[in-house]
Formats: sequence, structure tokens, C-alpha cells
Amino acid sequence: MQAIYPIVLFCYNRPIHLEKTIDALKANNLSRLSELYIYSDAPKTAKDVDKVKLVRTLLAHIQGFKHITVVERTSNMGLAASVISGVSEVLQHHTACIILEDDLETSPFFLNFMNQALSIHEKNDNIFSVSGYCPPIKIPHNYPHEAFLFPRINSWGWATWRNRWQKVDWEVQDFNQFISNKKQRAQLAQQGTDLPVMLLKQQQKKITSWAVRFNQACFNLGGTNVYPIRSMVRNVGADGSGTHMKSSGKYAVSLTHQPLNPTPAIKNSCIDQAFKRFYRPSLYRRCINRIKIAHYICQQSKTI
Repeated sequence: MQAIYPIVLFCYNRPIHLEKTIDALKANNLSRLSELYIYSDAPKTAKDVDKVKLVRTLLAHIQGFKHITVVERTSNMGLAASVISGVSEVLQHHTACIILEDDLETSPFFLNFMNQALSIHEKNDNIFSVSGYCPPIKIPHNYPHEAFLFPRINSWGWATWRNRWQKVDWEVQDFNQFISNKKQRAQLAQQGTDLPVMLLKQQQKKITSWAVRFNQACFNLGGTNVYPIRSMVRNVGADGSGTHMKSSGKYAVSLTHQPLNPTPAIKNSCIDQAFKRFYRPSLYRRCINRIKIAHYICQQSKTI
């Protein structure tokens, strides 16, 4: 019998988006067999109080899952800290879990794909996570499988195992060594030229991202990740309503209308290049990012 792994859902102040996320999950045939853990963050400002109350009222009436656990934060943690803490808590009791945020609509085949992938790839330590989202890139018409491998993690509908999650250094203690190494920066940039500067901003506390640190752990360990050839997830919060996501149509996808098999999944050079192009900032932004990194390295060298 196939293992059914728990779902971990993080929400804040968007009850309409959250309701869409829940309804889409319930349309999956494995929802009634799945445990659902929900982490509701507390209001950051007075203007969010009423919206958070609406979210928690909605949470109190959710049905359609094997068991539901709701954790109502008493202080505002922010998404990154909430994800790190919540996933860590759930993985104390389960070997793997599936993670969503409150603005993600899933295909009816999402839970099947994620649970199969977690079971099939559990013993392959080189697989760091499973993605439900696939960006709108062109998959070669002669690619023979329904899943592929790429070393960049995805944060929109994903899953991982306890033993992978526990390998993450959330402090990124080797950051200065990494950022000063041109070869390593170039290797990370093969996953997207946005990543080195994103990691820099994280370490400078200009952004707060669990995902870029999770990705760095995958990079350091030489890991890779499973993706479906057609997306199982779409972000319905790219409308300017989110804290971290501006209004954008760049990431828009259509959900798959049929189930997909997470194995075999292989690396493909054409898909690699399409991924890299998709996550490549403009020439202007790439120049600015290089300057930021060079300035940081220069400043660090002066302190040694």
C-alpha cells in the first residue's frame, strides 16, 4: 500500500486565497487519507487583525481530511521562520511531508504525484526535494518521461524528507567562503543567475528567505530535485496581495489535466538551459547584482 504523507499548510491574512487552496486540495482523491497541519501566523500590524481572524474562522470549519491540526501562532513569525519551525515540528513525527502556502492552487493529481515521488525516491539521497510546480518553460517534444531532474529547489508546492531537511545549515556558516569563490558562484548561477545575490541579501538580512537557504544546502551537497513536466501547482497570489510576491504574469501556468508519473526522472540539458533562461534577470539587474557581490567581497577583505 502506498504511503500517504502529511500536508503542511502555511497561511496568514488572505482568507479568499486560502479557501481556493483548501478547495483545490480537497479535490485530490488522497485528501481524505491525508493528515493536514496548518500554521496560522499572527498579525504583524493592527490592519491585519481582522483578516487573520477571518482566516482562523475559516480554519475552524475545514473538513475533508483524515485529521486536521491547526497551530495558531501567538506572535508574528514571518513566513521564513514559520516554515522552518513548522516543517521541523512535523518532521519530528513523520519521515517526509508535503508543503504548501495559502496562495497555491493544486491539480487534482498533485497529492498522487507527491506521495508517489516521496515513496519512490526516499532511498535516493541525491534527490533533495520534490516539486509540484513547473515554470512555463518549453519541454523538448522528444523528452520521453513525465518528470525531470533539476538542481534548483522550488518553494511553490514541494515536499522533502526528514533526513534531507536536517542537513540544512540555516545560518549558512560557509557563506563568506562561498561568495568569495568565483567558480562556486558560477556553478550556483547555472541554476539561475538570481541565486548568488539572493543568498547575499539573505545573509545581509535584507530579505528573509527559507528557500534560498534550503537551495544552498542542496547545492552544497550536490543534490537535485524532481519536477513534473506539466505543473501540478499554480500561484494564485501573484496578484500583488502577498507579502513577498508582486503582481506578475511571468510565473503563470495551466495545471495538468492528467496524472503524471514521477519516475523515471532524468537530467536534460535542454530543460537545464530553459530553466536558467527563465530565472535570468535583465542585463541591467545582472550588472547591479555583480556590483553588489563585488562590493561585499571587497568590504569583507578589508575586515580580514
